[in-house]
Amino acid sequence: MRKSVVTALLASAITLPIALYSAASVSAPADGGTVAIVGATIFDGTGAAPAPGTVLIQDGRITAVGADVKVPRGARVINAKGKALLPGFFDVHTHWTAGGSPGTFPQIANAYVAAGVTTVNDFNEAPEAFAPLRAWLGQLNAPHVRFAARISTPGGHGADWADQATTIWVNTPAAGKAAIESLVPYQPDLVKIFSDGWRYGVSPDNTSMDEWTLKATVEAAHVQNWPILTHTVTVDRGLVAARAGVDSLAHGLQDRPITAEEVAAIKQSGMAMAPTLAVYDPYKRGDVKADDPRLKQTFRKFGYALGNVKALFDAGVPIALGTDAGMPGTPHGPSTLHEMELLVQAGLTPSQALVAGTQTSAKIMRIDADRGTITVGKRADIVLIDGTPWTDIKDVYKVSQVLIDGKLAFGAGAPALPAANKTDRLPSISVPALIDDFERDDRRSSIDTLRVDTPDGGIDRSVEITQTVPRDEGGKALSLSARMAVKEAAYAGFAIPLSRGSITPAKISGYKGLRFELKGDGAYTVRLNGLDGVWEAQVQGGAGWAAVEVPFSQFKPVERRGKTGPAFTGDGITQVEFGGSRGPGKRMWLQIDNVRFY
Repeated sequence: MRKSVVTALLASAITLPIALYSAASVSAPADGGTVAIVGATIFDGTGAAPAPGTVLIQDGRITAVGADVKVPRGARVINAKGKALLPGFFDVHTHWTAGGSPGTFPQIANAYVAAGVTTVNDFNEAPEAFAPLRAWLGQLNAPHVRFAARISTPGGHGADWADQATTIWVNTPAAGKAAIESLVPYQPDLVKIFSDGWRYGVSPDNTSMDEWTLKATVEAAHVQNWPILTHTVTVDRGLVAARAGVDSLAHGLQDRPITAEEVAAIKQSGMAMAPTLAVYDPYKRGDVKADDPRLKQTFRKFGYALGNVKALFDAGVPIALGTDAGMPGTPHGPSTLHEMELLVQAGLTPSQALVAGTQTSAKIMRIDADRGTITVGKRADIVLIDGTPWTDIKDVYKVSQVLIDGKLAFGAGAPALPAANKTDRLPSISVPALIDDFERDDRRSSIDTLRVDTPDGGIDRSVEITQTVPRDEGGKALSLSARMAVKEAAYAGFAIPLSRGSITPAKISGYKGLRFELKGDGAYTVRLNGLDGVWEAQVQGGAGWAAVEVPFSQFKPVERRGKTGPAFTGDGITQVEFGGSRGPGKRMWLQIDNVRFY
């Protein structure tokens, strides 16, 4: 499938739910009532041959499956004659990022539901965001979303842009174990480790995680029953992951063809792979020529990835479905369906690709007792399709109806979308005037949010330490000390979220500006970060403490990607940030206290 088809399907994934929900033709069942899906050909996700039958559902669970199942009196009947019935699809690798397509939380949910994707793993979030996002999902018509905690090495992939509240940096076994222990209060559903520093052959590998650290981190996570997926894209590092006990690779191996001996080693380890072919598909941005010199390396690596998928699958290595959706050219929803097409292109049969996207994905995530097949007792996450995708994989795009927990979530008969699905954010909240007086010792603000460091991005990042320190006058202040990276526009700073995980925006238009006390060695930047843009003002620090007031009128929109942001309105604000820049390799320090709106 080429770009025109993906674009059209993405558009339908966003627009169809509203149109079809408004055309409801079947009333919703009362709570506890039985739903009967009759007339479908059932592909149960185990690899068994499809067969006609009836599926009964009660209280969100499958209670009966088969050709001889009787429909009880009073059951709500869904006539699925001529349709295929399958388990809902499971994408084990997605990023619900603002830079994706779509880029807002409710619209991403809409796109997945419309594509028949009923469970996803999200690799994008800081652990602080898990609780507010789980609460938000409770308001939405959405797939089941499982949140991954992130661990990398200093400067490693995934740590080259994120703060350590989002991606923990480790490079020893002790640090790996400590990282897992620090995540226990957040209860992630899984852990992603960025263990392979190879940047697709365009940068040197100087950030890969050593085998001892990886193994210790995996073992600590398994004590918590958290599956481990790793960002691993080279054969040699794949073997390291296998020896370390990783549950599944989160990408395909694409630097060279894998040998029979290497395949056997991975098979023996029990490790699986979710190859994310969709994100690497060289055709995803449109029709291209395979002999284009700019794309020769891309085609070569993609060919290795396809061949290695087939070699591993033929040896019995479990192949799951993952896409890396949210990355450029990899839209949420349609990319999951496209991944199954690409698995077929790699050499799997359509039936095998469907099993990868259902049972196998659930199994490697250790939740196959709950979902992944059409089996009595399992969660009633079901997709109905107008076609026979086990013979023609392209039929996966013909999604007719989707049930999540036994309730119609998409298609004819489904209720109207909740209001929350039609917005792109949570309602703004009010925040108190005092944001942080830095009196707490747990890195949390006066409004109980976790402060985050905001150094520049890249493999070489500015090194900074933020901590509370005593003031001579009494009380405490926040101290930032930094050594700038050796590059232009090096930056170090910290941000105070206005809500937990910076998920719920704040409306601060009732205030006039920002007041704080500052001590420093030169010029600094103050930013108000929001859902619609970033606004900043410049301030000057000196050797002694000084009270600073910055009216909102002095905050100017920051230019991003060549575009100037909107004017400041005081709504949709998520963070207050302080930081500064110095020359390459230079030092910077500042102290801040009593940050409040006035």
